[in-house]
Amino acid sequence: MTMAISLNIPKPQKVFTRQILDHLTDYSHPVEIWYGGASSGKSHGVVQKMVLKACKPWKFPRRMLFLRKVARTVKRSIFQDVLDCLSNFQLLAYCKVNLSDFEIKLPNGAQFLFAGMDDPEKIKSIKGVSDVIMEEATEFTPEDFMQLRIRLREAKHLQRQLVLMFNPVSKANWVFTNFFVKEPPKGTVIYQSTYKDNQFLDQATRDTIEELARTNPAYYRIYALGEFATLDKLIFPRYEKRVIDREQLRRIPDFYGLDFGYANDPSVLIHVKLDLQKQRLYILDEYSKPGMLNNEIAQVIKSMGYAKEVITADAAEQKSIAEIRLRGVSRIRASHKGKDSILQGIQFMQQFQLIVDEHCPKTIEELENYTWQKDKKTGEYVNKPVDSFNHCIDAIRYAIENSMRKRMDIDKTLRILNKYGLGR
Repeated sequence: MTMAISLNIPKPQKVFTRQILDHLTDYSHPVEIWYGGASSGKSHGVVQKMVLKACKPWKFPRRMLFLRKVARTVKRSIFQDVLDCLSNFQLLAYCKVNLSDFEIKLPNGAQFLFAGMDDPEKIKSIKGVSDVIMEEATEFTPEDFMQLRIRLREAKHLQRQLVLMFNPVSKANWVFTNFFVKEPPKGTVIYQSTYKDNQFLDQATRDTIEELARTNPAYYRIYALGEFATLDKLIFPRYEKRVIDREQLRRIPDFYGLDFGYANDPSVLIHVKLDLQKQRLYILDEYSKPGMLNNEIAQVIKSMGYAKEVITADAAEQKSIAEIRLRGVSRIRASHKGKDSILQGIQFMQQFQLIVDEHCPKTIEELENYTWQKDKKTGEYVNKPVDSFNHCIDAIRYAIENSMRKRMDIDKTLRILNKYGLGR
């Protein structure tokens, strides 16, 4: 039997949210679902619970697998969350941390492994897993979920668990269908939380979230209250999701866009290809993360190999563009914002068949949630999008805006020629 790691937590109520504290040592459910609004403390709390579980005196050391859909997002998300938790519990100094393979070994022999489901060979090679934690579970697929349930078959580990964490988005999502429409798998328990359940939340953040109730009620229901949304009229009702063979597209021009965010909104870097002849828009790559400083954005651009590319960024952030340019991303430029530029960009995108690589979960999430506004008095939809679920889409608009402007110039020229009988 492994030794127990003794943690001195004299006042648990000052460390854990009330909801997590109520279920801190309950491992009786094979599938745990933690969902709800942003800033509810669910992700932080689940990490705390799983770290404490690994510290207990099991017959065999726990071997926990922490997952994101896309491997490259692991380092700055769930991996960092676990490191922070170990540090807060004053355990990190006693752990062996492998920064290259993203593995952590606790002094009692327990292991934390981190990976992305976009690397299936690595997942298949991981044996003897005791617990699986899926962060941002809505980004995964039903097939991912079934594969992970199969991997949790190591009989020597007692109380094996598969834990899902996510913020709800649209009802057009496999998680809603599998757990809220259909009868969930046997042994499933579901916990919902909101920012109101997080007693550690500062008042400024609380005020920002509650302001959404006035400015964007639909987003408030999803983002703050953690409710699945019944979608209104989607702006992009059809798109194709698949693994894109980039070699077959090597002759198609590449475009790059950058949308800035900070506190609650992410900064987004997008790589697309635009096939004007076949009317296809391919979304190949994305990077999305809130709270990024300009030096961090520049580093991400370099690490993804895009430092020498022309990147079109939000023109409202001229200072940010200048700072990123000074940090070695010399070809970044401002977009051409103008009257109706958002609507023009949307209409241009709607002319194309959208094909999204399945490794772009945030873009997929936005396409499934980006809707037109509805007039409260008439109940009719207006030609204006709801200002949410649009950061990746804004970055796409910036990326392809020069192609749009060229197309508009050509169309204008043709109209003039046709007016005077000079067109074809």
